[in-house]
Amino acid sequence: MEEYKKLIFSKSYINGEWFSEGTETFEVLNPADGSIVATINNGDAHTVTQAIDAAHDAFKSWSRKSAKERSVIMQHWYALIIENREHIAEIMTLESGKPINESRGEVDYGAAFIQWFAEEAKRLYGDIIPGYTADRRIMVIKQPIGVVGAITPWNFPLAMITRKVAPALAAGCTVVVRPSEETPLTALAIAHLAEKAGFPKGVLNVVAGTNASEMGKVLCESPLVSKISFTGSTKVGQILSSQCVPSLKKISLELGGNAPFIVFEDADIDAAVKGAIAGKFRFSGQTCVCINRILLHEKIYDQFTAKFVQAVSALKPGNGMQEEVNIGPLINKKAISRVESFVADAVKKGGKILIGGKKTDEYFFLPTVIGDATKAMDFAKEEIFGPVAPLFKFSSDEEAVQLANDTIYGLASYFYTNDLKRTWKISEALEYGIVGVNEGLISSEVAPFGGVKYSGSGREGSKYGIEDYIEIKYICIGNIE
Repeated sequence: MEEYKKLIFSKSYINGEWFSEGTETFEVLNPADGSIVATINNGDAHTVTQAIDAAHDAFKSWSRKSAKERSVIMQHWYALIIENREHIAEIMTLESGKPINESRGEVDYGAAFIQWFAEEAKRLYGDIIPGYTADRRIMVIKQPIGVVGAITPWNFPLAMITRKVAPALAAGCTVVVRPSEETPLTALAIAHLAEKAGFPKGVLNVVAGTNASEMGKVLCESPLVSKISFTGSTKVGQILSSQCVPSLKKISLELGGNAPFIVFEDADIDAAVKGAIAGKFRFSGQTCVCINRILLHEKIYDQFTAKFVQAVSALKPGNGMQEEVNIGPLINKKAISRVESFVADAVKKGGKILIGGKKTDEYFFLPTVIGDATKAMDFAKEEIFGPVAPLFKFSSDEEAVQLANDTIYGLASYFYTNDLKRTWKISEALEYGIVGVNEGLISSEVAPFGGVKYSGSGREGSKYGIEDYIEIKYICIGNIE
């Protein structure tokens, strides 16, 4: 028996117990071959309600624990995840298709948020403000907001959870996690490790089920839930936002992207190619910060294109459990069809397939580069979420910025230059929450992650990431004299 199977669980985790709701089940499939990885009890709206009640009851005692007490438990959780790194990575690859080396990297990355916020728990400082009269004193304290609903996607089965759960737990909140039905196994595995770390019953709950809209609606409309944190599509984010309005619930959203990658004429081309490969083809292009449009100055278009196509040709597609593979399958058949439609649309409108451009079977799509891309093509406006890299030309800094900002999205952006003046000007001009300068990989637990415009609101990670999980209380003490 493979060791990772000891961390595979088939039920939701509620109030410190493995919870079944009826007899209905659903299958978690391996995107690389369609095989069944596990069969899970199918939770529903009632399951979510049970989890909310447990979290609400647990909040009373968890929020009263000292920051140091919470920090110690979180550090233990972090250590257990790192100790089980290889098993969690294998589970992640089996359910998501992510290449095993990327999965190992995600375990480290995701666990780092737990470690970071375990430390930040002890730094939720308030203020003493000079009184406005001689007999008054003004004090500001920070308190946990309450029960948090975390709704997470399939593409980062661990990190998208810990980026939300870690700051919430550190602040003294309790949590209900609703992971994607595509990848619930990683979430359930780390819930088991949270129990071993010493979290009290009800503090962390994970509900697994296929009815995403129904389960999300319960979280948004429950009067016992004070905060929603969601990562996913802009369309779903808009729905969840509207459902939170009646209760005036605080909500943070990390939504879709349309990341530009600009290469100016003075850039280090080899470095830019390396950055473009990392930023475009990570997890086969299935991340919200993946490069969506590569914008090349006309003077270096041919040079970059030749080197980029050569680098793409060296990528190895295959089953993510194989060590040498760096391009895994797309998550499902719908994703394959979407990528096919982008390529067909580009070719119809004058784009040239420089490499790839087709699927090899019902699970894999070859890494693809499209030359002579234009604003008329669908991927100029829509998020690709697949291994397709379109190449656009520009002739001036002003045109590059205009092209980059010509989208409703504003999550991540990237550019390459060796000009210091241009670095400042372009960084300030790009309408994005994240800007990578001469760097294609920009995510870290120490930096604020989030977008503007239709890419959402709020920030995750860094010292700012805990702010969405607290309320600021002003205390005025009078009659001192």
